[in-house]
Amino acid sequence: MEVALVHDWLTTIGGAEKVLEALLEIFPSDLFTLVKNPKKLVGTPFETKEIKTSFIQNLPKAKEKYRSYLPLFPLATEQFDLSGYDLIISSSHSTAKGVLTHADQVHICYCHTPMRYAWDLYQQYLRESKLKSGLKGILAKFFLHYLRMWDAHSSARVNAYVANSHYVARRIKKLYQKEASVIHPPVNLDYFDLEENKEEYYLTASRMVPYKKIDLIVETFSTMPDKKLVVIGEGPEMEKIKRKAKKNIEILGFQNDDVLRAHLKKAKGFVFAALEDFGILPVEAQGCGTPVIAFGKGGALETVVENRTGLFFPEQTVPSLREAIEKFERQSFDPKVVRTHAETFHEEIFKKKFQTLVRDKYKEFVEG
Repeated sequence: MEVALVHDWLTTIGGAEKVLEALLEIFPSDLFTLVKNPKKLVGTPFETKEIKTSFIQNLPKAKEKYRSYLPLFPLATEQFDLSGYDLIISSSHSTAKGVLTHADQVHICYCHTPMRYAWDLYQQYLRESKLKSGLKGILAKFFLHYLRMWDAHSSARVNAYVANSHYVARRIKKLYQKEASVIHPPVNLDYFDLEENKEEYYLTASRMVPYKKIDLIVETFSTMPDKKLVVIGEGPEMEKIKRKAKKNIEILGFQNDDVLRAHLKKAKGFVFAALEDFGILPVEAQGCGTPVIAFGKGGALETVVENRTGLFFPEQTVPSLREAIEKFERQSFDPKVVRTHAETFHEEIFKKKFQTLVRDKYKEFVEG
């Protein structure tokens, strides 16, 4: 059986790319992506992998400014020639699920999320991009309207959807009218191992973009000078966040996996304020025996057990998060219990579940 893997883009390594790594281990196959940035792939399994890219790869500054070519993503995705493959597996949070296939092929999509800037984050995207009005705003709204139509239409090209959480499965049902199986993403719990001796600091880590709410976490700890916060990550909001940080907040910027792991292991708590479709970092933290303080919506509800492996706060506000931190301080969490829960997300469990699903779905669609 000839297998092709299709991923949106390979310009950085995040949760979606860790899923892709696991998929490549299950199905060593040809890999297609819109654009890749080789500098960001050094030291990863993708560094030496032959990767087939789209015409976007050759456009000016595409490796760094690929999002500028968003209007071309549907066209570029449809140009991949997958006609020689029996099984296509797409790893999609944007347009990868829209590849063209023929009737004798089976297409299974691991959906990280339906594209959020076209649906859920539409108004936020326009507001933060300063595209709510003016000629550029009109053009942006027109294109995003087209993108939503293309996204909904291309959803029918998939034979079977796999969602990374029940939260995403509900969104797939609403937007695409498709049922989705749920297989949580893999977590390398051999790497993120248990540490029972914690230190007196909290940790948050993320790309510094608005919806991650790192500014909210920094603002909250700025009102709690007796509690130390360490922040790992980089992104367009870095300078804004630095301006809000008080002396009890240490901003380390980008750090490699080993430094991140070392901080996850020693932190007394990991703070997670984003509304995420899944969110792999809270599971990695729990793998280290570190409890989590998380916003109580989205994928976090499926990865954190309240009062056992962490706590939730109900609103993305300073008072709400501050109250959760104060409650956290009054409770104790057993690192071994926290670790045991994380083991339910082990990558080997993901691989077995996904292999079984692909085998069953392929048999269903080929043999009827």
